[in-house]
Amino acid sequence: MDTLKAMQVFVAVVDSGSQTAAADMLGLSRSVVSRYIAELEAWTGARLLHRTTRKLSVTPAGLETLQRCRAVLALTTDMQSAVAVPETTPQGLLRITVSTSFGQMQFAEAVAEFVKRYPAVSVDLVLLDRAVNLVEERIDLAVRISHELDPNLIARRLTVCRSMVCASPDYLRAHPPIRRMEDLGLHNCLTHSYYGKTLWNYVLDGQPSSVAVGGNLSANESTSLLQAAVAGVGVVLLPTFMAAPLVHTGQLVALLPAVQQRELGIYAVYTSRKNMSAALRTMLDFLAERFPPEPPWDQAV
Repeated sequence: MDTLKAMQVFVAVVDSGSQTAAADMLGLSRSVVSRYIAELEAWTGARLLHRTTRKLSVTPAGLETLQRCRAVLALTTDMQSAVAVPETTPQGLLRITVSTSFGQMQFAEAVAEFVKRYPAVSVDLVLLDRAVNLVEERIDLAVRISHELDPNLIARRLTVCRSMVCASPDYLRAHPPIRRMEDLGLHNCLTHSYYGKTLWNYVLDGQPSSVAVGGNLSANESTSLLQAAVAGVGVVLLPTFMAAPLVHTGQLVALLPAVQQRELGIYAVYTSRKNMSAALRTMLDFLAERFPPEPPWDQAV
């Protein structure tokens, strides 16, 4: 028996005047309230309540028990208040998972800034190109780039992930011009093993479409494709958070600016708002500030 709960139910029944009212007040069924009362009576060895169809009254033993139940519940509340120190300063360990490419290109720098600002927080950064079960792998926060999120998790939208087709100046000088998406069929396209390996999707004049692509290099991680593109191996479709800084420095050239590539959301995902640590709450606010709705890397193009 949950003795404290039974005491709470007993006090609620007496104060409200009926088991039905106590059930409504506590969010329990009437049968559960009756069971708690019966268990408390069995535990004390005395009848605590007289019950009739019209009236409920407290027995002499019930009055004695009621006084002591109130004292125990008050002591419990005092104890909780005495030892519960509100966590207002961010501290402790945060385990965060993020994709390898976003982690390397954008998130690692953000985490470095965060731990400098909040030195009492330790971050265990896990770079993975797969969806992680947050509960099983003890992850506090996941940063996910997607348009399909687990409805059982809480997601806070941070910013947008856009993509661009690009290539190095050396590659473009040595190959036919690229004026339309269809021209990519004549080029060596560097493709991701899991996303867009044979088809690149896009939107032109509001209409979704796709183009068949292929080439002599594919990889399961985007950073390798970025490096190959900079080396002049071929044309690549990359998130702007990776490609935009290199376009800004002239190492890559953005192609087909009139063509809109598929957009995805970038979200901070966690399991529950209940008992959220100050460290996690502060990290969420920090990320919302660091990655606004219009991403800073797109402004560099």
